[in-house]
Amino acid sequence: MVKIYVDPGHGGSDPGATANGIQEKNVVLAIGTSIRSILQLEYENAEVRMSRTGDTFPSLTQRTNDANVWGADFFLSIHINAGGGTGYEDFIYSTLSDSSATGVMRARIHEEVMKLNGMSDRGRKKANFHVLRETNMPAVLTENGFIDNSADAAKMKSNSWIQNVARGHVNGLEKALGLTKKSGSGSTFLIRVKAASLYYYDAPDWNARAGTVSQGEVFTVVETLTVDGSTMYKLKSGNYITANPQYVEIV
Repeated sequence: MVKIYVDPGHGGSDPGATANGIQEKNVVLAIGTSIRSILQLEYENAEVRMSRTGDTFPSLTQRTNDANVWGADFFLSIHINAGGGTGYEDFIYSTLSDSSATGVMRARIHEEVMKLNGMSDRGRKKANFHVLRETNMPAVLTENGFIDNSADAAKMKSNSWIQNVARGHVNGLEKALGLTKKSGSGSTFLIRVKAASLYYYDAPDWNARAGTVSQGEVFTVVETLTVDGSTMYKLKSGNYITANPQYVEIV
């Protein structure tokens, strides 16, 4: 198994950057939770641990110690930027070269995130951040747009953008870490509808609405696929439904 440690920055009493009616801690937790869901659902050799799964604030030392003790193979820290810029950038530790193992892994993540986030590319950077310095495994910190930029912030308020950013990170992790996709056969599982009412589709197309299902209904998933950058489940019935963890959950 490949052990991936996902670290949504800030949390609890530390909101991180705040502007345009949103807080960094909430945006990065949504991204991180979606990353975990996709990894657990779609890959047979990915084991995921998160530094936080709710509105709590582990210290930086607690985060890196936890990852080190767990024996993570990769550390991914998710953040949102601020300070008058726009776009996406990511960081590795300041002493590492771009040709190092960490640098190569970061390049894979950078490429895949940029395919789906709809943002300008601020480049691949280096810094002496605690989570990059004190981890015993390759570590990358991503800065997913500027919360104080109105255009970037508008994206952060969109659930589809959250899902696309999570998907980009996962696609990068797959390439960087050699993750293995679950085969269509033998990887079925059950999901339960969380939303009061939710559309289902008769084709893998977000415009192909065929009806609605209700909260509490349970379905068998036979395939997971990406449609226009967001994740969709194919059901045993032959219909399709969103895989967004805000609306459905694994039973």
